[in-house]
Amino acid sequence: MTAVVRREVALVDLLDRLLAGGVVITGDITLRIADVDLVRIDLNALISSVSEQVPAPWPEVTS
Repeated sequence: MTAVVRREVALVDLLDRLLAGGVVITGDITLRIADVDLVRIDLNALISSVSEQVPAPWPEVTS
């Protein structure tokens, strides 16, 4: 029998770890009545942290 070590992680630490590597969220929601699709929502999102060391993919606009 092996012992399992239980470790508590704060929510802030968990979010920091997830955002450091990035998180992809996908989902589909369909509102259907009597086998007729009325509303369909597709969700695709990429969430990650932003750093000043990584350049922006678009050129800077100066006014």
